[in-house]
Amino acid sequence: MVFDINVAMTWILFLALFPIAFFWLRRAWRIFARQDFSEVGLKRGLPPAHPEKFAPYTGALNLVGGVIIAFNILGVVTGSFAYDTWSAIAGITIWCKFFMDFIISRHAHPTVWGRKKPEAGKPAPGL
Repeated sequence: MVFDINVAMTWILFLALFPIAFFWLRRAWRIFARQDFSEVGLKRGLPPAHPEKFAPYTGALNLVGGVIIAFNILGVVTGSFAYDTWSAIAGITIWCKFFMDFIISRHAHPTVWGRKKPEAGKPAPGL
């Protein structure tokens, strides 16, 4: 086995699966067991008005993603998956999780169209 960029990228992807699985499963644990909704539906670091409404979706997404990644790690370690298989599973899982988190956060923070009302005690913009 010659060490080149492909081998390096393979090892980086495989080693990155460990913290990814840990953080996603820990996040699911915080949402379901501890009822901690501080990381649910964040948009620009701010939680939505009612994070408990979106907690089951975010928790399930993190749980399913973490279990798939953990299963993938187990498959690589036991030699059950070929390189093409486990790298495809890992890539699809990571990208789908990111897209679904984005969708949930945007759904939790609906876009308000039109003019914004001035805050109390502040003049309207342009006046």
